[in-house]
Amino acid sequence: MWDVGRRVLPALLAVVAASADSAGAYSVALYALLAALPLAAVSGLVSFGDYLEARDNVLGALQSLLWALVVGLLVVSCAVRSQAIGVPPAASSALFGCLVLFTVKAALVLAPHARRLALRPAKP
Repeated sequence: MWDVGRRVLPALLAVVAASADSAGAYSVALYALLAALPLAAVSGLVSFGDYLEARDNVLGALQSLLWALVVGLLVVSCAVRSQAIGVPPAASSALFGCLVLFTVKAALVLAPHARRLALRPAKP
């Protein structure tokens, strides 16, 4: 249970931050991103540890790399927001990049399941 929550909560908090930005609640967005940052860092470290245990897992390596990029973008967004009034373009771009990376990560996780659910013709 904690494993799934640890991976989903940073994405959920990033969505909350994007929603707060669009509503004009910039401090709520900053706090949501600050809460997402340690969760994403822990998820990245665990993902990298899992990759090191099974080095032949290319998907694990890609997931670890994506976590590292997410953590970097969260740091940039938090750092730029902490000194600004409103939302600077760099902060919103970093948050958008974060949301794109979370979408890519979700697609990578769901891709093997989509192949199994593909419609096949019925046997006669």
